[in-house]
Amino acid sequence: MKKVISSFLALILLMGILTACGGKATNQAASTKGEKAESNSGGDGYEEATIRLAYNLPQDHHISVGIEEFAKKVTEKSGGKVKVQVYPAGQLLSDKEMNQSILTGGVEMGLNSSTLWASTVPAMGIFDVPYVFHDYDAAGKALSGDMGNKLKSAMEQKGAKVLLFADYGYAQFANNVRPLKSPGDFKGLKIRSIGEIPSELIKAYGASPVFMGAGEVYMALQRNTVDGATSGTTAMLQRKYDEVVKYLTINNYAYLEFILAVNKAYWDKLPAKTQKLIEETAAETEKGIREKAKAEDTRTAKELEKKGVEVYVVPKENLQVWKDSAKPVYDIFEKQAGDLGKELLDLAEKQN
Repeated sequence: MKKVISSFLALILLMGILTACGGKATNQAASTKGEKAESNSGGDGYEEATIRLAYNLPQDHHISVGIEEFAKKVTEKSGGKVKVQVYPAGQLLSDKEMNQSILTGGVEMGLNSSTLWASTVPAMGIFDVPYVFHDYDAAGKALSGDMGNKLKSAMEQKGAKVLLFADYGYAQFANNVRPLKSPGDFKGLKIRSIGEIPSELIKAYGASPVFMGAGEVYMALQRNTVDGATSGTTAMLQRKYDEVVKYLTINNYAYLEFILAVNKAYWDKLPAKTQKLIEETAAETEKGIREKAKAEDTRTAKELEKKGVEVYVVPKENLQVWKDSAKPVYDIFEKQAGDLGKELLDLAEKQN
């Protein structure tokens, strides 16, 4: 009997030891697994992808800074799995080549002006219609609401998904012939245009539009191929317009946007987790760029003046003359953009 009891006690003791050891091993394995998961956080669940992003603006432009930060954040948040490779300042594509490359998949993602997108989606010309947006806040509210949604839908129908609207700021006129203090002062000048609607405005003011890429303007002004140009003061400063123009007119005629878009077919193949990451990061970037637009317009206009450019700011009480002379442009835009164009004009008016 004593032998049986001894054997039974020994068996219980052995089982206890094994259980303890097994539990310790299980806990160690779970701990190791947890540590491994923690060390990989940020990249877990993301499939590897390399996305090329091209843009044409100077690298120190406030939009460029935002786009570079966007690419960096997507790459970091995915633990390096989703790599966004940036090709800045026209290294990969010119602004005239950009849209077609995005639509055909030649590049996965690209940033380009709404003005150039208007040739594909005429309603994008809303940003070039003169004096549509009275101030910075009105433009932001419109893009965050129905206007932005309608434009995004129109772009997707053409094969490009809009990730964000990047506020460039207001467009102005610079030239090296004479101060432009009224629409009549444009008569006989050759002005570099940035698209079809701006060209119609230039014609309405009595000048001749000349379309060319952003990188060609400095030389054209220097050689008097054109007498002046329209652009934002941010780009004018960065592209050294102060070296080749004498006069700048601030009339805030158009609130320019740049569009970060991705090829729709490529986008649809990305995993949902990757899409969510990109969209959330794009929303953060859009907000940051919008906050900088007004400050940059003010800073760069003052800097151009310091560098010797004669600056004329159109008084508010005189703007009506400029608006009246621009009325033919509204009719042209509505004809090109159809019902959607009319809807967008109505939405813009409600925001002002």
